[in-house]
Formats: sequence, structure tokens, C-alpha cells
Amino acid sequence: MRHTITRAAAMTYRRAGVNVDTANRLVTDIKRMVRSTPQRGVVLGIGGFAAVFDMLKKVPAGSYLVSSTDGVGTKLEIAKLRNDHKTVGIDLVAMCVNDLITVGAEPLFFLDYYACGKLQPRQFREVIRGIVEGCKQADCALIGGETAEMPGMYSNGTYDLAGFAVGAVWPRNIPKPEKIRAGDLLLGFASSGVHSNGFSLVRKIFSAGQLRGTVGKRLLTPTVIYVNAMRNLRKAVKIKGLIHVTGGGFYDNIPRVFPKDVGAWIRRGSWPIPEIFEIIQRKGKIPEREMFRTFNMGIGMIAVLDPREIARAKNLLRRSGIKSWIIGEICKGRGVVFG
Repeated sequence: MRHTITRAAAMTYRRAGVNVDTANRLVTDIKRMVRSTPQRGVVLGIGGFAAVFDMLKKVPAGSYLVSSTDGVGTKLEIAKLRNDHKTVGIDLVAMCVNDLITVGAEPLFFLDYYACGKLQPRQFREVIRGIVEGCKQADCALIGGETAEMPGMYSNGTYDLAGFAVGAVWPRNIPKPEKIRAGDLLLGFASSGVHSNGFSLVRKIFSAGQLRGTVGKRLLTPTVIYVNAMRNLRKAVKIKGLIHVTGGGFYDNIPRVFPKDVGAWIRRGSWPIPEIFEIIQRKGKIPEREMFRTFNMGIGMIAVLDPREIARAKNLLRRSGIKSWIIGEICKGRGVVFG
């Protein structure tokens, strides 16, 4: 009897679901986009095993390094539903650099981490273009990143993002919470909408069809990057504290910059709440407290200022294209009270 030997196809990384050639081509494609971000200080950028940055080309000697990392969360699921990934990269940069500026820092450079089941070139390019745009708005270099293709861990079309921002702060620019006193005012900066928090709740409220429609389009409005507005503001006024209104909303974020003996009184109706929050609250029958503990409610950043600084601050923010309102004041006690 003749025996037939069948040779099994050789196993390769591509057969396992990872196409290194596609990844390499995409990295080559994005180098041009990356170079369009601010390059002052970049010694060795994207393409090597690590990046090198000369911080003294951007900030004075004696500055402290500041770091922040964040993601976009389940807002990515709405981008996937709508097959629209153009702005989530801006959100990624915004969530990191808006944290940096709360301690008076200037962003220096940014790195991203993109993980997926299978690289989809159009989707990937849209995300990177958004990150590049965010870095331009934040005046920082996109200096490197990582693209991880992990079949079996992510389904096709699904991806996750993480961002890493490094900045520097001159010691005298670091806010001093101990100087916050009862009678100081809270100046709220307008958000562009939901920004990048609360989307797990949002996705429970709206159907997939609604998220593919007008509501979903509004929810994908990118997060405001406040870097340039804060740079102008910091030169002219003394900021006692700066609050980035993210997950935890008003109740959890505002007290983070306070001394132990003061709280905040927030004046209802002192700013216009964008319609998208009213739609979310009505559709989900969400209690008011839960809304203010989950969402930014139209206020993306809050500065604690001496009352004498308010007029100058509002004028400078207006010149930077940021609307602002006095939304409350510092009072004795603890926590956040609405009145």
C-alpha cells in the first residue's frame, strides 16, 4: 500500500492573524503626518526604538517634568457604530493635556497606543490624523507610539486607544491650593459637549440606531483642548486652582484642588447647559445629582480666582475663543453644594 504524505501549510505570523507588512506600511504613511506636529525639541522622533526630546529648547532650566495618561473610553464604540474615527484622536490628546495644564504645565510631547484585532488602514489613518490635529492644537510633538495587532483579544473593527503626555512646569506656575479662600470665585470654561466621559451611561440610554444618527454625531464632537487659552490666561492672572471636569463631574473633581476647610457653592442657572445634556437626562430619566456627578454639563474646566481677576480672565478667554461664566464661589465647609 502506498502512503501519501500531506504537508501542512507552514504557520506564519500572518496566518496567526498579524500582518506585519501592513503595519509597517501604515507607519511609513503616518511619518509625514507626525512631522507636521510641532518639532521644536525633537532630537529623535518616530521610527526608532525610542524617542529623544531636548526639553530645554522649550522650557527654562529648573522646570519640573509632568506626566499624564488617559484614554477615550467607550466613546470609541460610538465612533465604531458610525464608522467615523476622525475626531477620537483629538479627544485622546485633550484628555491628557487638559490634565497637564491643571498644574501649570506646558505640554512637550505625546505618545499614543493603538490596539486592535486587525489593522484597518482607513480607520487607523483617521485616528492618527485626529491625534496629529490634537497635538497641533496643544502645541506638542507627537514623538512616538505603539500599534498592537492582537487577534483573539479584539474583534475585527474594534480598537482601543491610550495616550501619554509629558510636559514641564516652572515651579512658580504650580497652583497653590492653600491660598484658596472663602470668597474666591469659580470661573467655568465652556465645553463642546459631553467630551469623553459618561459614555457607558449614554450607550445604555440610546439605541444603536439613534447613535448612528444625529445624536451620535453630536456625541462625537471632540473635546476642547484648553492649552493655548490657559497659556494666555496664566501670563495675566494668578490662578489659585484649576479643575478639569472629567469622570466624576462636579461632585468628585472640584474638591480635588481645595484645602480641607473649604467647599464650593455652585449657582444653578449661571451658565447655559447644552441641549445634549437635556436630551440625555430626559431620555434616561436621570436624576440631577447623577447628571452633575457623571457629565461636565457644559463646563469643561474651572478656574479658582480672586474676584479682582475675573474681568481680566473672562476677557482673555473670550479672545481665545472660550466662553466663560462665574458659576459659583468658594465657601467654608466641605464638598459641593448647589443653590
